[in-house]
Amino acid sequence: MSLKRFKNLLFIICLVSVFFSFGQEKQKITVKYSGNTSTSPDIKDGALVFLRDKSQQVHFIHKGADLFCDKAIYYEDQDFIEAFSNVVMKQGDSINMVAKYLEYSGKSQLAIARGDVVLTEPQSTLKTDTLYFDRIKQQAYYNTKGTVVRDTSGTITSQIGRYYINASKYQFVKDVVLVNPTYTLNTERLDFFTENGHAYLFGPSTIVGEASKIYCERGFYDTNNNTGHFQRNAKIDYDNRTVEGDSLYFDRTKKFASATNNITVTDTLNKSIVKGHYAEVWRAKDSMYITKRALAITVQENDSIYIHADTLMVTGKPENRITRAYNNARLYKSDMAGKADSIHVNHKEGLTQLINLNRFSSTDAFATKRKPVLWNIGNQMTGDTIHLISNPKTEQLDSLKVFENAFLINKDTLSEDGYNQIKGLRLIGLFKDNQLYNVDIIKNAETIRYLRNDEGELIGIQKSKSGSINVQIIDQEIDEVRFINQIDGNIFPESDFPKSGRRLRDFDWRGEEQPLSVEDLFKDDPPLDLPLIKGLDDYIPAEAFIDDDVTERIEEAGKATPKKENKAARNLPKKTILKPFQSTPKKADSTATKPLKQTIKKEGQ
Repeated sequence: MSLKRFKNLLFIICLVSVFFSFGQEKQKITVKYSGNTSTSPDIKDGALVFLRDKSQQVHFIHKGADLFCDKAIYYEDQDFIEAFSNVVMKQGDSINMVAKYLEYSGKSQLAIARGDVVLTEPQSTLKTDTLYFDRIKQQAYYNTKGTVVRDTSGTITSQIGRYYINASKYQFVKDVVLVNPTYTLNTERLDFFTENGHAYLFGPSTIVGEASKIYCERGFYDTNNNTGHFQRNAKIDYDNRTVEGDSLYFDRTKKFASATNNITVTDTLNKSIVKGHYAEVWRAKDSMYITKRALAITVQENDSIYIHADTLMVTGKPENRITRAYNNARLYKSDMAGKADSIHVNHKEGLTQLINLNRFSSTDAFATKRKPVLWNIGNQMTGDTIHLISNPKTEQLDSLKVFENAFLINKDTLSEDGYNQIKGLRLIGLFKDNQLYNVDIIKNAETIRYLRNDEGELIGIQKSKSGSINVQIIDQEIDEVRFINQIDGNIFPESDFPKSGRRLRDFDWRGEEQPLSVEDLFKDDPPLDLPLIKGLDDYIPAEAFIDDDVTERIEEAGKATPKKENKAARNLPKKTILKPFQSTPKKADSTATKPLKQTIKKEGQ
């Protein structure tokens, strides 16, 4: 190698060495201001003591951070500071931390603040007794109970907490409580984003307001807009009513809630239960809409009433509540069943209306208008509209009214195809112990009746017409028939009565449609296609605050002074204390919780 090339190479090496030394020197903590600097024989390791003067505090800078205090001890060989009294640490324009005492290592960039610690960022203020701050990871951690205040959300307290500065996210663990002027939230773990006020709940959680209480084991709550999604044993309690479902949505401002899949709404005041797979509840209007296998249950002491339809609506205050079931409505009670296009129940008046809506095309020759039908212990009653009147206090049936085209059919049990029939313009029936015992057929009354003696032998078949008919029923059998203003009538031997005449006009026996159990109410429903509820993933603990990376930095900071105390490692929390943040084989994203995505997907997608 020529002498010239050797000199050039030597120059480059020296230049790099100077640059590297300069760069290393710039990495150390720099004293920007000190009123008084000295050494003290009481302090080992040749540390310097800095004191403030009357004009300003001692000021240090390091990698974009400013440290202010009234007194500081600086261990230059370890690049380590102990700061005392009115300590302030600032990082840029966003992070400001104050404390009574602080330790900071320029090598590991770890800080420990103690005594009335307050960390302020643009959206929140954190207060605790001891705070650990990792400037490389941009994370702060406490395990001595902390309080975070955010103006629009409220105050959050927890035993353990971590703040991810870059993500503007807090992670609170153990005894987590969020207190807002309108509600209080309790949970096991809360991931909270200060910029948008989004809160993610893990474990048994409650949100208690003045008039409502929410429970879930996974959930999301928008503290800015007071809306939330809740899953896993989720339920909402309000005004003596409980809403349960696989997934619940809640809007506190609008006083609105919706539920999806396996829904149960229990009204303890009115002793009613509503079930289905999609529901909307409006608290201010005291109304509810429910569909997808909708079922309303009126709980009675001896015998509950079940109403099923495509859609159910419950409206009105408890003292004026109305239930509407429409499209393929069906009713079941142990001694009664019904079917209609629509069923309306006025709970205050004890009035149940079975209504047929004219939804059939007059141009369709095959369209059939099926009238409302009611079955009661062997009797089938049909008409354009049917009213059931019951006593709301005793829960006993009182009377029955059939308006227009009333038709009463009772099968003759001893003949193969014989039917006792009575028809007329209207029908009024009376009940005793929930059994029909008296029937009046008013105007244009007609009857066909199978007459038998005490041995059950057929005497003949009676066919009559009259202005009105009164029927007495005993033990589910027609006992006596009285004809009022009879027009004509006769009794025929069975052999003389033609089969073609044994049915009155508009005869329609519908016994095969009668629900014989609660399950029968659903037998004609189409297959149920429910959405798939995903919700939040299971809780996965974050990695430990003192992980392998931090441990390595601490060890590196102590290598330069092997014979002296490694001040960068002292007073750090033990890993046993950090158990909620220990690593797991499957690590969570510790810097952010994914935004709440569409949680409901169609099954099979």
